[in-house]
Amino acid sequence: MELRAFEPRPYALDLADETGFTFHTIDGEPYWHEGRAYQFSLEQVEKDLETPTGELVEMCYAVVEEALQREEWLEKLAIPPFCRDWIRHSWNRDEPTLYGRFDLAYDGRGPAKMLEFNADTPTSLYESAVFQWLWLEDLIAKGILPVDADQFNSIEEKLLAGIPELGIDTLVHFGCVTDSDEDTGTVRYLEGLFQQVGYPTELMDMNQIGMDSAGRLTDLQDRVIEAIFKLYPWEMMVREDFGPQLPYTGARWIEPPWKMLLSNKGILPLLWEMYPGHPNLLPAYFADDPDAYLKVGSRYVKKPLFSREGANITLVQEGDVLELGGDYGAEGHIIQAYHPLPVYDGWTAVLGSWVIRGDAAGIGIREDLGPITTNASRFVPHFIQG
Repeated sequence: MELRAFEPRPYALDLADETGFTFHTIDGEPYWHEGRAYQFSLEQVEKDLETPTGELVEMCYAVVEEALQREEWLEKLAIPPFCRDWIRHSWNRDEPTLYGRFDLAYDGRGPAKMLEFNADTPTSLYESAVFQWLWLEDLIAKGILPVDADQFNSIEEKLLAGIPELGIDTLVHFGCVTDSDEDTGTVRYLEGLFQQVGYPTELMDMNQIGMDSAGRLTDLQDRVIEAIFKLYPWEMMVREDFGPQLPYTGARWIEPPWKMLLSNKGILPLLWEMYPGHPNLLPAYFADDPDAYLKVGSRYVKKPLFSREGANITLVQEGDVLELGGDYGAEGHIIQAYHPLPVYDGWTAVLGSWVIRGDAAGIGIREDLGPITTNASRFVPHFIQG
């Protein structure tokens, strides 16, 4: 894994606007950055990223199976009691998942380490699936990269193949917080893929979802919502006023209710308990374990069960403390052994390993100026050569 410098294409941002990647710049700062890219060998991709991602998926599914048999684990994961039978029903019916993203620490020289699993509402999808591929094609066409350069990226191909496997035969609604350009861009990309394989769709803000007298979800045209993709966290939905009614709406959800267990940093200590010493895991414990801090030592990360973009993360290194603010943490925390991200020219790099229908499908790389990846991170492309 090496960092390579490239001359940015002068038309890159115009191309981004034309192709729907309108959030290439966030709050005046570049989010998409193509002045540099990461080079991998095929062996690194296949051995260190693709194969471990598949193993991590299966391990996560095993955690779900075990957790649904153990009420004390559901308590530790802060799963509301009214959701538990609903989640069991969703899991036992094998309600299909479409996508997710592992965040991995990897420097090209050792086993990739799982930092967390964005199992429910991962973003950076379009830039991973499409825009970095367009960058690769352009650089090959210009002779800047050799014709045999490649990318670990079958994300769109697997999405198009996987969408029909969801078994939906109705109008599919798409819900998100439309005030967010990034969320809306991600949802519009997925909506377009559903349309491409023949589904009628309707995009709406989450606040526009209603409920009729029979307890079914409805849209602004009073149509019953039978299937819905939501880029909105399960842990937030089930804690809103209508949350206790969700198990009875009859809607098909993408992602399904059982993803509630995996979109939760509490799976990190559960994975470590089930697979202690696994090379792709870091030691992790629930913060209320009286021996947790003793077990992880003097370098660790304290994470809320529910958190986004680095909020409320605390990093401790030999007594030095870095703590980010935010609104998370009420449901509890976990402690994870600290594994530093690789640093290139002052920027840390975290790899997002995409999972489509349970299969490893590609990576996207985000960089940040600090050791914790936040909403100020930027996206950088990658390629395979050698």
